[in-house]
Amino acid sequence: MIDRVGLAEFLRSRREALQPEDVGMPRGQRRRTSGLRREEVAALCHMSADYYSRLERQRGPQPSEQMMASIAQGLHLSLEERDHVFRLAGHQPPARGAGSDHVSPGMLRIFDRLADTPAEIVTELGETLRQTPLGVALVGDLGRHTGPARCIGYRWFTDPAARELHPPEDHDFYSRMYASGLRGVVALRGPKSRAASLLADLTDRSAEFREVWQRQEVGIKPREIKRYLHPQVGLLELSCQTLVDPAQSQHLLVYTAAPGSESHEKLQLLSVIGPTSTSTSEAGAPLAPPS
Repeated sequence: MIDRVGLAEFLRSRREALQPEDVGMPRGQRRRTSGLRREEVAALCHMSADYYSRLERQRGPQPSEQMMASIAQGLHLSLEERDHVFRLAGHQPPARGAGSDHVSPGMLRIFDRLADTPAEIVTELGETLRQTPLGVALVGDLGRHTGPARCIGYRWFTDPAARELHPPEDHDFYSRMYASGLRGVVALRGPKSRAASLLADLTDRSAEFREVWQRQEVGIKPREIKRYLHPQVGLLELSCQTLVDPAQSQHLLVYTAAPGSESHEKLQLLSVIGPTSTSTSEAGAPLAPPS
């Protein structure tokens, strides 16, 4: 059963504790609010300001589990706080660890400061949870995918469009890398895991995957420099730095170009162009078990 009073008080306290700079928002010169405004939290949670305001005023219907997950992420709640707010809303908290889409507050604080850099947060199965605006401009909106297609390795073997952003001579390497990464996650998580289900699905759907899987390759890591064929700016060569959250088995991937290089100039141009309807390809984030 929902605890409307407890939920309202908890949401209000967490909203007032957050500052604009904590979530990548400008403070502004005339700001008088001690924390975030309700409409700012609503935007972070991808819901209407009216809906969120009703929760803080102990009104409205019981929020769904999906809505509570959005609120927990928008308010940058820890796992303990997320579980608490789920219980206040009358729901059982989601599972923790591998398979969870909840990004830790520390990871989000770093991510929120990368607005001018291509970056994304991914799960161990290569499912994109967050992208910066320049990340979307580089590889398209990867968060739009649902079901098994959320996994980049799955898309690589089942959707030809997934390969359009990489030079053809790199395709064989990516096929081997994704198969190798999935093999590692299946071994780590076991035969009843989502990784194992993904393996069964890919085995049924892709002859190429079956052939690559039979090679029994493990431990193939991403190359130091990744190459992208962007439809507007052409070839980019980018380094990828990775920050790992072992508790959630999530990776923060940050893409950079050498200062003064042609790729650096193209990234600056992309920041001006922004996301386009033709920027719908793939990032090439590796499937890999947490280190």
